[in-house]
Amino acid sequence: MNDVTVSKDGQHLEVETTAGRLRFHAIWLRDNASDAGTRSLQNGQRLITLQDIPQDTRIGAVALSDHTLTVGFQPEDKTITYDIDWLVQNAYDRPLPARAGWVAEGIETWDHHLMDAVPSAQYGDVASSPRALRAWLSRFARYGFAKLSGGPVHDQALMGIVDWFGHVRETNYGRHFEVRTEVNPTNLAFTGLGLQAHTDNPYRDPVPTLQLLYCLESSAAGGENMVVDGFAVARRLQEENPDWFDVLSRHCARFEYAGADDVLLQSRRPMIELAPDGELIAVRFNNRSAAAITDVPFDEMALYYQAYRRMGDIIDDPAMEVSFRLNPGDSFLVDNTRVLHARKGYSGSGTRWLQGCYADKDALLSKLAVLRAQHPEAAQ
Repeated sequence: MNDVTVSKDGQHLEVETTAGRLRFHAIWLRDNASDAGTRSLQNGQRLITLQDIPQDTRIGAVALSDHTLTVGFQPEDKTITYDIDWLVQNAYDRPLPARAGWVAEGIETWDHHLMDAVPSAQYGDVASSPRALRAWLSRFARYGFAKLSGGPVHDQALMGIVDWFGHVRETNYGRHFEVRTEVNPTNLAFTGLGLQAHTDNPYRDPVPTLQLLYCLESSAAGGENMVVDGFAVARRLQEENPDWFDVLSRHCARFEYAGADDVLLQSRRPMIELAPDGELIAVRFNNRSAAAITDVPFDEMALYYQAYRRMGDIIDDPAMEVSFRLNPGDSFLVDNTRVLHARKGYSGSGTRWLQGCYADKDALLSKLAVLRAQHPEAAQ
């Protein structure tokens, strides 16, 4: 770093950093000041509104050192010092993504090759060590699912796992639900049939972002669990035909579930969901819960169904799946906005009993951020 320059009108500055020359607007810098008058020193929450900052805010004097940038703002006559590393981490002066479908830093898409390194950990290690919990949650954040082995075998043991990072999200199924064979089941998950890989509860808005499944009995033949990376599916679809990716991301599907006289859940969301800047943020796919598609124009409906069919083909491709068997005490956590899960068929002999529940990803990511700050040396 060797210099900082201010535009003639004082509306922005340009500073040399380890990441190159970066530009910042005066209003952005003032809005992101970290002084005690602007933000709470306890929780970082902003203490002022944008309306409290003069509309004609401009940059006056500046001073640059190896690690800080000091900026004087007019007409407030206020001086704020910024950490250069913080500015680099939060820089917005960068090229826009070349095309839609990019994924956030730290996310790694995968296919069947992940079978050789399924993200997993031992229950006892994670339960007793914050560093082991950090490592397990980090693997989950990267791959969208993670397995645990060797847990206790008793009713509602899954609740202890959720307690590590958050809270159960209660639904019309209750705080948890049972997954085992039933007579005249109300949900196909309770039969011995195999299930196509899917995301859960797409008929809810917002959808539960985490699902946990915990095995208590497993003596029936078959019934292996399998997962498919929905982000990898979407990107493969885009590579094969950009128009297919585009039509599934531009138009909403509809989903519905009527499980009882007092339950009729409905939602309207795209199968491939993008942020305004093109980031791939969610996939919803559940043929069993799909309602009539009515939000696609007539001229695009044929293309939409071509894309829908091909997305299902890719999901069903064995080259996309990772499968594993859950034994009593084993469990796995899945990002329900990204990873599709399924179960292969199992025989009628023996028993198979899993319990499941939903939770929310924001609490998990909060816990992970805290653990990363407390244990930066822990393995990823």
